[in-house]
Amino acid sequence: MNFLAHIYLSGNNELITIGNFMADGIRGNKYTSYPIEIQIGILLHREIDTFTDAHPIVRQSTKRLHENYSHYSGVIVDILYDHFLAKNWSTYSEVPLDIYVQNFYEIINKHFDILPERTQYMMPYMIEGNWLLNYSKIDGIQGVLDGMNRRTKYVSGMNKATVELKKYYKEFEAEFTAFFEELIEFSHLKRLEITNKLSNQT
Repeated sequence: MNFLAHIYLSGNNELITIGNFMADGIRGNKYTSYPIEIQIGILLHREIDTFTDAHPIVRQSTKRLHENYSHYSGVIVDILYDHFLAKNWSTYSEVPLDIYVQNFYEIINKHFDILPERTQYMMPYMIEGNWLLNYSKIDGIQGVLDGMNRRTKYVSGMNKATVELKKYYKEFEAEFTAFFEELIEFSHLKRLEITNKLSNQT
């Protein structure tokens, strides 16, 4: 899953949310140097990614893209699923998306110093472009895919994936909806499991 989903699936704990958000910048067991709640977020992020990558519904979405985007298909699906989360946000949260996103930006700025360097570098661009809110629009997704294509030195062709998004919009949305219900339940249980495990180690 991409940024918005990871943030949402963290629950209401600020430090767990930060850990989940910044987890891609933490390698191996380096997570153990952070406070327990940050560790929970990092480990939760890893569990979410493992569950997502192996799920048959996600693989169905990925397969639709594989011919044109090869091993980048999974990254694209993560981004497309964030689009459907943002678009259907009121289904999952009572807090309007613009307020939710602004609250997250305030949290991340408050704890900016704890972020890994690569996340610190990215944050001003995310906030200035308001990526999380703009996920709800296809134009916003296009901007994200354009950026990802630049970072792959234009070899991925990911910028073209909105063609498939528009062509198979109903199929992708149905797959996201079915999968995300399972992911919400998985994440809730896994967050409790990780919390209990780490708490018992201290």
